Amino acid sequence: MQDKTIAFIGVSLGRQQFQSLMCMATGGEVSPEVEDIGREYDLVKHRGSIRLDGWVYRFPKTNTTILYYWSSTLADLVPINITDPTTDAAMHLDRLPAFMRKNLHRFDVLVLNTGHHWNRGKLRANRWVMYVNGKPIEDEGLADLANAKNFTVYSVTRWLDSQLSSHPRLKVFFRTISPRHFLNGDWNSGGSCDNTTPLTGGSEVVQDKSSDEVIEGAVRRTRVKLLDITALSELRDEGHISRYSVKATQGVNDCLHWCLHGIPDTWNELLAAQV
Repeated sequence: MQDKTIAFIGVSLGRQQFQSLMCMATGGEVSPEVEDIGREYDLVKHRGSIRLDGWVYRFPKTNTTILYYWSSTLADLVPINITDPTTDAAMHLDRLPAFMRKNLHRFDVLVLNTGHHWNRGKLRANRWVMYVNGKPIEDEGLADLANAKNFTVYSVTRWLDSQLSSHPRLKVFFRTISPRHFLNGDWNSGGSCDNTTPLTGGSEVVQDKSSDEVIEGAVRRTRVKLLDITALSELRDEGHISRYSVKATQGVNDCLHWCLHGIPDTWNELLAAQV
């Protein structure tokens, strides 16, 4: 990856893969020579923002850049009324995030992911209104979130495939969904993942097809590559943060995100082998 840029764009599990790669690249040690170049990508905390939208770091010795950008649905989010700080946001299912479109020419490897934010609770909480063709959706089929997700994933994949001829050095990967392991409830209803023994449910992936049929179908007959991590991660239910988060709330377990070092390191080993 000398003189290369690798970009992770997606949900917080994409952030974990980014964090894993940063740890692997630094050997888990503090590296003062690594440069924070977020400003070059306008990834700074703007007035009124709750958090940064991502991070970018450059390793000067090899001129390698590793970045993460948060985009939970891979749809472009635009305030409906830019003068109103409490406005809803148009969630354009047929348009990639502006950050990705603007910076695509800077990437050598792009790793996408989405999945767990496609639920009504997330849309309501974030005040996202689904749009297609520049206006609120009128197709009743797209009102179903499973269909809306599929539409977006296929739209993103087709657009990126159409761009690869004009970006010949770019390799694009769509990572399949990371599995959850909640038992006896969900994250907000007492669900837990208390197993501490690896591979209690088996140690082999023997299926020929991906467990994530949506992503597998979207990349088929395109030049976008499949980074299939679902089935192998399914075997590692003991690898989640569980109740051991530094920000843990009594009775709430995290059986979605992973301990680091941990399973996302394997995702990056698979990515490196494909690159």
